[in-house]
Amino acid sequence: MASKENIAKLVSIYAGLVFGIFWIPLRALGEAGFSGAWSPVMLNSFPLTFVCPLLIYRWRVFVPGRLRFHIGGFFAGFSFVLYANSLMYTEVVRSTLLFYLMPIWGFLLARIVVGQIITPVRWLSMALGLGGILIIFGVDVGLPLPRNIGDWMALGSGLVCAVASLMMLTDNEDAINYGLAFFLWGTLGAALMAYVASIHGLAPVPNWSTVARMLPWLIPLAILVVIPAGFAAVYGPTQLNPGIVGLLFMTEISVATVTAALFAGEPFGIRELLGIILISLAGLAEPLFDFIHSRNRGIKNDLHRIH
Repeated sequence: MASKENIAKLVSIYAGLVFGIFWIPLRALGEAGFSGAWSPVMLNSFPLTFVCPLLIYRWRVFVPGRLRFHIGGFFAGFSFVLYANSLMYTEVVRSTLLFYLMPIWGFLLARIVVGQIITPVRWLSMALGLGGILIIFGVDVGLPLPRNIGDWMALGSGLVCAVASLMMLTDNEDAINYGLAFFLWGTLGAALMAYVASIHGLAPVPNWSTVARMLPWLIPLAILVVIPAGFAAVYGPTQLNPGIVGLLFMTEISVATVTAALFAGEPFGIRELLGIILISLAGLAEPLFDFIHSRNRGIKNDLHRIH
């Protein structure tokens, strides 16, 4: 039977794959009139609407006295909001790559706060991931430093996500409750960001009458894609080191890079392909190492019983 840790790793890879195409509905909403920060509001509020019955059923989780839980849920939701907003204000590839400096923050935080050792395979994973990032950006360009508000949002979202992951890992809380907090605080955070963006002229207030014609694809998207991916995104951090979570989520980079090339006209060639291979290896290194290690251990145990 698969352990919780292995299930969490597979679920995290799934979440990364799904969020790799998340920029597509965000940009579609932008073209439909929900530009800038208003697009993430829509893709947070609709899932929240459908999980509300479960939230009401578990309302005791959200009563006063759960400050640490709320802070962790807020960081989880807000990191997603920052990332979703970054996709509206910068290139898809820049956004995903800057977010995925997260494993570095995650491993360092876990080392400093809870004393988890950064193993050789994790150093290898970080090296592969950073190598892939630099190849995609171009080694001649140097580090993918932020150059606009979208880039800064992407970088900040990775750091906030690492903090949220560490809080969820060290908190004895049900992943379902964190999933509900993720959607609740994510929606509130997205609404606040959209309001601030509108005040500063970065996101015009949309025409709400256009929502009705988007319902035929917004509703199935929320139920079949966003809600499962949202719960998957918070399940991994409740079981795994935040650095590992970041590495497993890196599958998103490969999907985002390919889909951005196909549908948004962003560049894709040998450089991007090599980068994707390295980044994919970074995300798979630890799960593969654990699988091989457990398999070898099983073989040794079988041999020991035979003798």
